[in-house]
Amino acid sequence: MIDEILQHNREFVAGKGYERFATSKYPDKRIAIVTCMDTRLVELLPAALGLRNGDVKMIKNAGGIITNPFDSTMRSLLVAVYELGVNEIMVIGHTGCGVQGMDAEHMLHLMRERGVSEEHIRLMRHCGIDLNTWLHGFDDTREAVSETVDLISNHPLMAPDVKVAGYIMDSETGLLTPFK
Repeated sequence: MIDEILQHNREFVAGKGYERFATSKYPDKRIAIVTCMDTRLVELLPAALGLRNGDVKMIKNAGGIITNPFDSTMRSLLVAVYELGVNEIMVIGHTGCGVQGMDAEHMLHLMRERGVSEEHIRLMRHCGIDLNTWLHGFDDTREAVSETVDLISNHPLMAPDVKVAGYIMDSETGLLTPFK
């Protein structure tokens, strides 16, 4: 599959397909969106929100949540605010998220099946990584989004004038439901 993607890329560049995507690194709408990496949202979310290339900074991860105040998503938001002019942040969870109800023991089982050794799992635990917490999903999407909004809003390094709001998107229709 990677070879097919690379072939498409060569053809895209040769045909100058990139020209219609030209924009700057600064988001035109001065908004950052934290959302899930779910494949259903790749085109649905921008289409449902009327977003075009260059409008927003889109930060995606498993679940669209921040689990640690010093993780890469929070760092990206700080860069977006202080270096790229973002003044609003949307946290968008979605219905039917794969991280909802994710079980750490099941994930560890799958890792073992794919060849991760017990020695490596023990090493992570020995280094102080609580794999059962780190690999655990969330039980309620609304609560997870709310906690992320709270973490961003109250982060000691976040500018107090940045507006932060949470939403749940319907994964089928794209309907966005706001909440506080």
